[in-house]
Amino acid sequence: MQEIFAGMPWWIKWVAVPVIALVVFGGLIASVVGFVIGLLFKLLVFVALVGGLIYVGRKFMSNSSSRSDW
Repeated sequence: MQEIFAGMPWWIKWVAVPVIALVVFGGLIASVVGFVIGLLFKLLVFVALVGGLIYVGRKFMSNSSSRSDW
């Protein structure tokens, strides 16, 4: 591979080849990035919901135990 690029100008190595790669694989790259961002968002929502549920559960348990003390 190095022999192929050895005689090429710099703009083919550093501009043309990456642009062609983005055109060919751009949809795949966008799909992977979108999937990862969607997965992170779902994970964040899950953590927030579980944290809220734990907060409500602890609040409910502390209120019910304080009422039984009366």
